[in-house]
Amino acid sequence: MKHELISDATLVSNYIKGDECALEVLIKRHKQRIYSFIYSKVYDGDVADDIFQDTFIKVIRTLKRGAYNEEGKFLPWVMRIAHNLVIDFFRKNNRMPKFSNTGEFSIFSVLSDSTLNAEKALIKEQVETDVRRLVDELPEDQREVLLMRIYNDMSFKEISDRTGVSINTALGRMRYALINLRKIIDKHNIVLTD
Repeated sequence: MKHELISDATLVSNYIKGDECALEVLIKRHKQRIYSFIYSKVYDGDVADDIFQDTFIKVIRTLKRGAYNEEGKFLPWVMRIAHNLVIDFFRKNNRMPKFSNTGEFSIFSVLSDSTLNAEKALIKEQVETDVRRLVDELPEDQREVLLMRIYNDMSFKEISDRTGVSINTALGRMRYALINLRKIIDKHNIVLTD
């Protein structure tokens, strides 16, 4: 007897149409991989169980709302949900200390750590995403100077030449960019690691 494997996309479609067993098959199929991923980040069986359950609660809610549209990419989608819940766990449990803001504002030092374990790599990835979102909220002139200075490692003289403004103006824009980043961080109550 030939046994055919039903694709994830078909199972998702069947579940959305009311076949509860289809979800059970999906969970059994991917449980080990998803659970192992979660456990490798939190190193605690009870916490991993909770996050795994929360992951599938979100999956079910999204599917029931009809908001799932990544056909053929079920596992990567579920892994992203699990990844975000792991980040939420670290944040809720203060395992990510607030960024200490002494002297020069060096939020970008977070981005240059090369000795990372799995947890730190996950947190670093989330911090990079948060920082990109923060930078996107800055006014264009401030964002331009900040990106040139931090990401392109340009001097203020080079920035001045490139943008056609004085060095003092470039310095001022950088200063305001950093002040505004602090305000945006406070406004959104964002937690960054150091």
